[in-house]
Amino acid sequence: MKERIIAYIDGFNLYFGMKTDGNKTLWLNPQKLITSLLKSNQELISIKYFTSRVRNNPDKEKRQKTYIEALQTLSNFQIIYGHYQSHIETCRRCGHSYPYSNEKMTDVNIAVAMMEDAHNDLYDTAFLVTGDSDLVPPINSVHKIYNNKRVFVAFPPNRHNISVQKVAKGNLIIGRKKLIDAQFPNEVVKAGGFVLKRPLTWI
Repeated sequence: MKERIIAYIDGFNLYFGMKTDGNKTLWLNPQKLITSLLKSNQELISIKYFTSRVRNNPDKEKRQKTYIEALQTLSNFQIIYGHYQSHIETCRRCGHSYPYSNEKMTDVNIAVAMMEDAHNDLYDTAFLVTGDSDLVPPINSVHKIYNNKRVFVAFPPNRHNISVQKVAKGNLIIGRKKLIDAQFPNEVVKAGGFVLKRPLTWI
């Protein structure tokens, strides 16, 4: 019997971690990445990818739309959306006001999904890709309530977090080579034949 794995990916945490080293790894195939990180006695059941739709920036919206459509070509892959909450920020120095958006609900959605899947005995190990300390409480809850389950954390580049490491039952930092080796091909063909092309700024 192989150890059952469900991966939970904090999409924006991973994205901004990769982006600190440039744009060349952003066309990432998460399924290929997660598979490369597993041991031979582990079986990937599914991947749950948590993100929000970008707003108020047409270029970013277009790139994200293309990427999400590429993700939708993967099997046993679910995208779970939070949302952006927009508000007005005012500079204290100059008084200039500008729109600003915060991503909301991702950490809550990840926590709910991990707990529901543990309750339904869908995994032996939750493979969590994040460096967000807001997920420390649900990690602790999984370990406290389900003695036979564990949460293993894979930190995105430049997103290592000591508080998360302390509560996880195992961790690693995703290396740049793993990301480079797990890219989608430059062209991804959808089921209907439409060809998705890697955004030019991600090459």
